[in-house]
Amino acid sequence: MERIYLTGNDRVERFENNLVNVHLADGRVLEALEPRRLFPVNMIDKYITLLDSEGVEQCVIRSLAEMGEESRAVLQASLDDYYLVPHITRILSSNEKYGTLRWTVETERGIKSFDIRNRNHDIRVNRDGSIRVRDADDNRYIIEDYHTLDKQSRKALLADL
Repeated sequence: MERIYLTGNDRVERFENNLVNVHLADGRVLEALEPRRLFPVNMIDKYITLLDSEGVEQCVIRSLAEMGEESRAVLQASLDDYYLVPHITRILSSNEKYGTLRWTVETERGIKSFDIRNRNHDIRVNRDGSIRVRDADDNRYIIEDYHTLDKQSRKALLADL
């Protein structure tokens, strides 16, 4: 199968939920595709794959900047919704049982409770003070700068590192 690379000549429109339809410049229409980042951490606006319902790649976008304004907005909204990462603003409690941490945190989307299986692998402190947390269900959370957390939250966090 030939790999199709989308350009500004192609048009992307919202279908439903996070799915999109692609209208290729040659008149073909690809329906109900899921946009996913091939490099979700370090190149969030480049190399976007569009997958069909079977998870098979149908086309690729080298850069969102190459797409038309309306298509780019549709794609960005779909990606933002799929890759939503709640920001932890406070750690309300931290308990350990059988080697698993149970955190209750406050995020901009409300209070969440989740388990962290492996603190050494699932809590990543970056040089800039941000922290990425992955829970037992593979959901991700971020603390933008742990230095700005309140005293109780910092104490709980440092005890768990």
